[in-house]
Amino acid sequence: MYKPVSGWPDDRGLVHLALFHASHQKYRKEVVSFIRGGLDSSEPVLAAVPRHRQQALRAALGGYSHDITFADMAVLGLNPARIIPAIWTFLDRHPDQRVRFVGEPVWPGRTADETREVCRHEALINQAFTARAATILCPYDSRQLAADVLNQVRRTHPYLLAEGQPQPNRAYLGPAVPAWCDSPLPPPPATAQSYQYYSDLRQLRQWVARQASGTGLAADGVADLVIAVSELAANTLRHTAGAGTAWLWYAADKIVCQFYDQGEITDPLAGFRSGPDGHDHGLRVVNQLCDLAEIRSGPGGTTIRIRMSLTRPAVIPARW
Repeated sequence: MYKPVSGWPDDRGLVHLALFHASHQKYRKEVVSFIRGGLDSSEPVLAAVPRHRQQALRAALGGYSHDITFADMAVLGLNPARIIPAIWTFLDRHPDQRVRFVGEPVWPGRTADETREVCRHEALINQAFTARAATILCPYDSRQLAADVLNQVRRTHPYLLAEGQPQPNRAYLGPAVPAWCDSPLPPPPATAQSYQYYSDLRQLRQWVARQASGTGLAADGVADLVIAVSELAANTLRHTAGAGTAWLWYAADKIVCQFYDQGEITDPLAGFRSGPDGHDHGLRVVNQLCDLAEIRSGPGGTTIRIRMSLTRPAVIPARW
């Protein structure tokens, strides 16, 4: 039986912590202690960390690793917008229990746009699960990650974890998404192809399939992109009175598609809810299929940019 950890905040609702570590030993000690605290309290544990971290944690936990659900964050969290639905699904599978989640959403090599969406995800956790019985730990490597990334982490986590104990984080700014995460997206490049759609989505789908097929994207990736495009365009026709515009371009090892319409998305959690029956089901499908999705919305309209990598890992559904 593991020794209970004392000094934790009121555990009737969300406890969202960041862990800053500068060595593999520190990471292993703190994360294993956190997981063991959950096992000691009979709490289901989901650990979403890169695969090489899984190996170290399994070795440190020994036979107890069989009681933990592991996920490869490099796949699950490639698009950070998949992380909140995965937590929601895990909570729904254990409705009468408090759960623990370890999520390592940033690692060396993450691009600036990916890191910005991780920051959004971390802020939205504080809105999505405020009334849910969840203890969420987010480890960050203070030795390898940039200072501006670590500063954003401090602003989005109510608590910090140090030596197995939670500490109130004075740098926490509250549950609102930081303004940095809503900075305008740069315009499509001059080489981007554009298409305006009014009502016939079949022609739009055919246009996207033709544009994407010649880039080297695998057939299943082209199919996923066409579905995502169809969902976004359908939202335009469903929720606005005007037409929409789509742009598509190839950049380095990825295909990027951007949409603009005159509608406004007012719910910051649109596209994150679990279950297929919500009004934002289309956005959730897009988040699951695409390697990155960026949304900017206001009274002047909505811009959504989605990305597919030509070397993308297999997409897995968030069912734990």
